[in-house]
Amino acid sequence: MSADSTLALLQRYYDLFNSGDRPTLLALLTDDVVHDINQGASEVGRDAFTQFLHRMDRCYREQVVKLVVFSNQDGSRGSAEFFIEGAYLNTDEGLPPATGQTYWLRVGAFFEIQNGKIARITNYYNLNEWLAAV
Repeated sequence: MSADSTLALLQRYYDLFNSGDRPTLLALLTDDVVHDINQGASEVGRDAFTQFLHRMDRCYREQVVKLVVFSNQDGSRGSAEFFIEGAYLNTDEGLPPATGQTYWLRVGAFFEIQNGKIARITNYYNLNEWLAAV
């Protein structure tokens, strides 16, 4: 895969995230995708990522804005920097009560690409900053 193909794949991933088209977004992932959750465990598999998205969609309304994507030369790894413009709609387990609080949060993400699909997603953001916002 080329660097340009990886850049296009990552752009498409975030476009689909913003549009809410979860089935098409999930089709961009390998069956055994690894998802490293910010300050949490790693989950393996498209089914686990699907459940993660269901929880996120229930608890949050988020849009990726000011997206910049990057790729290494051979397209096997990529990254993204962006802001999440969000609202906390329903209380997520272990977090403060949700009352519709809004937030603006800088996020970094890292990807591994295999055979034209996303094989690993690692997200990082400042949890303390998010907690202060909500």
